[in-house]
Amino acid sequence: MELLIVIIVLALLFDFINGFHDAANSIATIVSTKVLTPFQAVLWAAFFNFVAFFIAKYIIGGFGIANTVSKTVVEEFITLPIILSGVIAAIAWNLITWWKGIPSSSSHTLIGGFAGAAIMASGFGAIQLNIILKIAAFIFLAPFIGMVVAFGFTILVLHICRRVQPHKAEVWFKKLQLVSSAMFSIGHGLNDSQKVMGIIAAAMIAAHSMGLGMGINSIADLPDWVAFACFTAISLGTMSGGWKIVKTMGTKITKVTPLEGVVAETAGAFTLYLTEILKIPVSTTHTITGAIIGVGATKRLSAVRWGVTKSLLVAWILTIPVSALLAAGIYMVVTFFLG
Repeated sequence: MELLIVIIVLALLFDFINGFHDAANSIATIVSTKVLTPFQAVLWAAFFNFVAFFIAKYIIGGFGIANTVSKTVVEEFITLPIILSGVIAAIAWNLITWWKGIPSSSSHTLIGGFAGAAIMASGFGAIQLNIILKIAAFIFLAPFIGMVVAFGFTILVLHICRRVQPHKAEVWFKKLQLVSSAMFSIGHGLNDSQKVMGIIAAAMIAAHSMGLGMGINSIADLPDWVAFACFTAISLGTMSGGWKIVKTMGTKITKVTPLEGVVAETAGAFTLYLTEILKIPVSTTHTITGAIIGVGATKRLSAVRWGVTKSLLVAWILTIPVSALLAAGIYMVVTFFLG
């Protein structure tokens, strides 16, 4: 019982870290175009992260992504030490990448950690490889979709606004950035909060099989307070910011104007809503990065700083295997102390 509570607390801590780690995703362009100050922007993003809870519960009517994450490891192999090791590894990798200013994926960190600990405990038969491969495929598909949508949307908007006076257009697009940033923040809340819900659900299912209190039969029995706590934690994390990553996302990939900010955030939101329908956990970081690249590429390919982009891609590819190895090592330590 105590171990389950520790896991829930650490999972919510991860959710909080995810919030400030990924705050940059939804506010980078709105800050870099000076539509809002950094403080105003994080409050704006945090509010809409939390609005996502009510959309998921009362409009969508379920938490499909949480269900997908909870099934990353075969149910009979899930134990509390495995989940504990995965969460600790995910927190460690998130803090390292935040410290270095690298916008890595919190989603893939969590899934890599969960899978790595399970493999160390019971071998490769313990993981649902088809689910993990599907999630891994979206390391490339999510930014690609964001890039293509942003590229096409930019060309369309430029065509529609070709006769509009530039100053007037800029004023309008600064106002529209408030809307596009809110849309993206809702997508961020919908996607990322559910990943932690999935991990907590897996822990509660494992607790039930061990005959512990607070256990549940399936994710359908997950108490409402878990969802509420997850969405609250990510919102509070977003309010605490993530300025190093804001700098990378908002200025280092390509110079972003208000028009391009609207397009990038809208394209990113579209991609997140699509994956919500497909019930696939994706990285909001990857999504918005792809959208920003798509926007930059419409000016000229050289407008995108491909050196920065290459470094980001390497970090993305490494996230799952590094998190898995880290979790495997932590699992050995955890089982040594827990006996």
